[in-house]
Amino acid sequence: MKNGGIMFGPVSNSYRKSLSLGLTLTLAFTLGGASSALGAAQQNDGPDKNLDIRSSVGDLHLGKDADARKIGLPLYPGAHPKPDDESQVNLGIITEAFGLKLVIANYESSDDPGKVIDFYRDKLKKYGTVLECHSKKHSDDVNVSSDKKDEAHSAELKCDGDNTGPVTELKVGTENNEHVVAIEPRDGGTGSKFALVYVHQRGKQAEI
Repeated sequence: MKNGGIMFGPVSNSYRKSLSLGLTLTLAFTLGGASSALGAAQQNDGPDKNLDIRSSVGDLHLGKDADARKIGLPLYPGAHPKPDDESQVNLGIITEAFGLKLVIANYESSDDPGKVIDFYRDKLKKYGTVLECHSKKHSDDVNVSSDKKDEAHSAELKCDGDNTGPVTELKVGTENNEHVVAIEPRDGGTGSKFALVYVHQRGKQAEI
């Protein structure tokens, strides 16, 4: 837990995403410990190990059932999921006060990063103007903090740091509603690895 938010880690070696929320996410996760507020809680102990909580306060889904389709993008031809038990995240929080959807899916391909970049640069255009950024490396976690402006004042996306390095990030949308594809060379110098990310936050009045 950091700054009133929730830390997922390690999610992947190929993407670090910081986002924040107008109301603290602690409330939603308190649902798991407030038995008087719970309507129903279901945990899947299968391979996906999903957690679903439904209550009068709000609903929570947390699992590894993430893929390209849930992010709203096609999967690069021939790509396969990264062989990492912690590389997929599907988080959904719905309350009257706010909502958050965060989906991360990591893949690998035998093709060079340039081919993957060209593919997703084209596919992302349906969501708007594609911003291309570059960085030297990505960290291992996704941080969800708790002091973002509401959706009506969501900021435009921008590149961070000096915008140089071997990792390419393709971004579309705003800070509260965005699609991101992060592509980098695979370890060993052959092929590529990439993360598909969808983030959507909303305040009390908006839909998610």
